Amino acid sequence: MEPTDQTIKMNKPYTILISLIVALGGFLLGFDSAVISGAVKGITIYFEMTEWMLGFAVGCVVFGAMAGNLVAGPLADKFGRKNVLIVVAALFTISATWSAFATGYTEFIIARIIGGIGIGGAILIAPIYIAEIAPPKLRGSLVSFNQLNIVIGISVAYFSNYFLVNMEGESWRWMLGVEAIPAAIYFLALWTVPRSPRWLILKLNKVKLAQKILQKIGGDQYAEITIAEIQRGVAKKEQKGKLSDLFQNKYATIMIIALGIAFFQQITGINAIFYYAPTIFEQAGGSTDSSFLQAIVVGLTNLVFTLVAIWLIDKLGRKPLLLIGTTFMTIALIMASLAFNNATYDFNDTTLDKMGNPEIKSALADLNGRSFDGQAALFTEVESKLNSDQFLDFKRNQITNFIQVNATLVLIAILLYVASFAISLGPVMWTLFSEVFPSKIKGIAISAVGFFNSLVSFSVTQVFPWELSNLGPTVTFAIYAILSFCAILFVYKFVVETKGKTLEEVEELLIR
Repeated sequence: MEPTDQTIKMNKPYTILISLIVALGGFLLGFDSAVISGAVKGITIYFEMTEWMLGFAVGCVVFGAMAGNLVAGPLADKFGRKNVLIVVAALFTISATWSAFATGYTEFIIARIIGGIGIGGAILIAPIYIAEIAPPKLRGSLVSFNQLNIVIGISVAYFSNYFLVNMEGESWRWMLGVEAIPAAIYFLALWTVPRSPRWLILKLNKVKLAQKILQKIGGDQYAEITIAEIQRGVAKKEQKGKLSDLFQNKYATIMIIALGIAFFQQITGINAIFYYAPTIFEQAGGSTDSSFLQAIVVGLTNLVFTLVAIWLIDKLGRKPLLLIGTTFMTIALIMASLAFNNATYDFNDTTLDKMGNPEIKSALADLNGRSFDGQAALFTEVESKLNSDQFLDFKRNQITNFIQVNATLVLIAILLYVASFAISLGPVMWTLFSEVFPSKIKGIAISAVGFFNSLVSFSVTQVFPWELSNLGPTVTFAIYAILSFCAILFVYKFVVETKGKTLEEVEELLIR
């Protein structure tokens, strides 16, 4: 029986406060993910990175997240959601401090992986905690607080990078180290939130303690109804879920939905955009300052449309938002691909004078007056005139001096893509994850699917610098557009609506 009686008066401010504190983990996740975008050039020079070393330095945080995904669910089931989140906050603090002071490539990677473990825990456990403490009619919006905090963290990271980029010395250290401040605040704030009532009943059988927490949320009647609902779910359980349970036929529908959404959320390139936003805008011919400013606009767009998603998710529903979002993501990626496809590369006195490497400038001087219609033809001509180190420098640092592209169209395409993601795959995936898994397998299932999501994300961020240099932005964005179109088809065929249903009702709907 769902607690919908009009006599029940929910204590919304208290529930919202708890959710916001827990969702601060999302802020750190977003900040940690985006802050590296501003440090890319600095760490590349300081640690003398190749393309693949850079890809791993950026993507290793996701590599750590996979480890966090594997252990977070089982640990949260055993020790409680709150305790795991406190450890997560400590990991963020250690990672930010250590990465800022790192003096070697290996040391830097280890520090970033520690932060990744924190990300893996925060991204899984915060939504679970909020879903378990939130009333059904508020659950979609409150769980989306986590995604909201992620995008706020991304936006703050872009702002922070912009103001720190011109600091004297190694500005990248300040960019990475400033995260330690909100991480320490999160660590302290978590001690003030209660433990999950569902976890208290399911794992410790502390009904009275759970009742006190639920009474603060919605009063005596709400607590009574919710405890009865939880105990009805407890009565159905035979034993703790195992990894092998995920392959049972009765969970097939759930796993298809979860794995599919986890795959398409990352394979369509969102973290490539967030991690390399300034790099992409420099590819479109922008200066360093303008590319950092455009990254801020990306972050703010992400924030605004995440707020739109929170407003719509419990009104319009999960599936409609996914269909709308993936459709416009596909359109945006096609626009970006076409914009770069129509770009030209012009060699003249002005563009040659912009080059920072005099040896490369001298070697390419005889191209003065020529124009190339595509990156492939350009690379073929330039490669014949440079040695391997010079050619790598040209692809990574000099090519932006020569490109003539509709930069406005590129910016519009990126903003449309980010806005579409922010109302769909961003917040909706984590809401669905918190809803579709039955209590028996929730811990192990969300860890397994989160691991898969992080694995896909790591693959995308690892390969992206190589794609941009070797395939070019036209082909790169075209690949993402095709995958985004596949996401539309998947959502239409497989995803079911969970709006307004209790967790127990969702379980009964999906297990048949």
